[in-house]
Amino acid sequence: MTPEHFELLEEARRSLPDGFKVELSGDTITMMVSPSGIHQRNLLVIRRQFDAHAPAGLLPSENTDLVSPQVGKSRNPDLTYVPDEVLATTDNQLPAELAAIAVELVSPSNPENDWVAKLRDYPLMRIPLYLLIDAREKSVTLFSRPDDTRYHRREDVAFGETLHIPDPFDFELVTGALLPY
Repeated sequence: MTPEHFELLEEARRSLPDGFKVELSGDTITMMVSPSGIHQRNLLVIRRQFDAHAPAGLLPSENTDLVSPQVGKSRNPDLTYVPDEVLATTDNQLPAELAAIAVELVSPSNPENDWVAKLRDYPLMRIPLYLLIDAREKSVTLFSRPDDTRYHRREDVAFGETLHIPDPFDFELVTGALLPY
C-alpha cells in the first residue's frame, strides 16, 4: 500500500463520528462498538498488574491508535504501554514501533480480528509482545519474539494459571480474577 493510499483511508477513518473504535489493515476498515462490563473489568484486572510492573518511562494508553503507514496498518489495542514522551501530544495516533506491548481482550462478536488479523499485523508493525485474553475460551496467550512477518513464540494458560510476562515488565501475570463470558 502506498503512503498516499494509506492517508486516504486514514482520512475516511477520521471522518467517522466519535464513539467508534476504528482500525485499518490494508484495504479493510474495522469498526467496533463499546465494550461490555466484563471486558472492561478484565482489562482493569490486567492493567493493574502491568501498572505495578511497568518500568519507569513507560506509561499505559488505552484505545490509542498505533499506526504504521509504511505497512498500511492502524490498530487500536485495548491497552498498550509506550514511552512517556510519546504521549506528550494532542494527537491520538502513535508510532506502533514504540509500543512495548499490545493487549487485546477478544471481542465475542469478532474474534477473528484479534486471533487472525491482529496476530498478522502486530509483528509487521514491530510490536514486540502481543497479549491476548479470550474470555470466551477462558485463556490467555502471549505472543513474542517477532520478526517482520510473525511471532515465533506462543505461550498459553487457562484462567487461574500464571503467565510470565518478559522484559521490559518481567512479572508473573495472575489470571485467577478474570471472568469468562
